[in-house]
Amino acid sequence: MDLKDYIRDVPDFPEPGILFRDITTLLAEPGALRYAIDALADKVAGLAPDYVAGIESRGFIFGTPLALALGCGFVPVRKPGKLPAAVFREEYTLEYGKNVLEIHQDALGTASRVLVVDDLLATGGTAAATAQLIHRAGGTVVGFGFIIELTFLNGRARLPEGTPAVALVSY
Repeated sequence: MDLKDYIRDVPDFPEPGILFRDITTLLAEPGALRYAIDALADKVAGLAPDYVAGIESRGFIFGTPLALALGCGFVPVRKPGKLPAAVFREEYTLEYGKNVLEIHQDALGTASRVLVVDDLLATGGTAAATAQLIHRAGGTVVGFGFIIELTFLNGRARLPEGTPAVALVSY
């Protein structure tokens, strides 16, 4: 299955000049959604994570069923003010601004193996910030999984060196 057939291009979102790769059309098609989860699970199973860390918000959509498929736990990485207990915070830049992510300070046990999941790898800022949060919470990032990678933005260069990164679709 070619997942590009289920991803819609939306020009000038969220700002003029940005071409947004919209996965809501993929989510609406049960066969494509199942294929994406199964394909990602196949590609990352050998990393043997203890947890999947899903980045708000679309990382939750793929991360939770992926955690179930891999037989591990799920940890949400959220935007500020969404988690109820003590958090670690990390500010980062993306292609059209700045943002902050948080993780519960007690989300991971020491030496936990964590797979970071999101729908898209663009400049790598969000994924790199999540890797910092995982480290601060006592975990080790064993890999990254994405549905889409925008290769022209070279986001892999911002990920921790030597850490595997998988994307199902590249633009």
